[in-house]
Amino acid sequence: MTLTLLTQAELLAQPADDYMNDAQQRFFRELLLGQRSDLQARIAEEFETLRERETSSDPADIGSAEEQRQWQLRQLEREKKLLDKIDEALDRLARGEYGWCRETGEAIGLKRLLLRPTASLCVEAKERQEQREKHLRHAEQ
Repeated sequence: MTLTLLTQAELLAQPADDYMNDAQQRFFRELLLGQRSDLQARIAEEFETLRERETSSDPADIGSAEEQRQWQLRQLEREKKLLDKIDEALDRLARGEYGWCRETGEAIGLKRLLLRPTASLCVEAKERQEQREKHLRHAEQ
């Protein structure tokens, strides 16, 4: 028996009562695994580029190369954080917690998950989190 994956249109057309059913979980698992694979390949390629960097004796070239290297390292750090978020989302899927807000227990929603498959908060909880962070930043200034 082969299982076919839903298309995005089929996913969105399902009744609200079917939220996070087996077919939807398979859809998001495959989506996350695909993103994970693409990201791992990109990270490996960027590491290889960093390793192959040519050295120059021209001080201007050295400064420019170092600036480029620092930018690439920051990019790699962001990609590593995204990889961690994808792994966390896959773990939530395995535990049956994916698609549900970790703060309120409410459904995150298919549209939000399509836009941000690693989301662990519903829109309202995310807005509250951003307000708290904004308040803390202002308090620290």
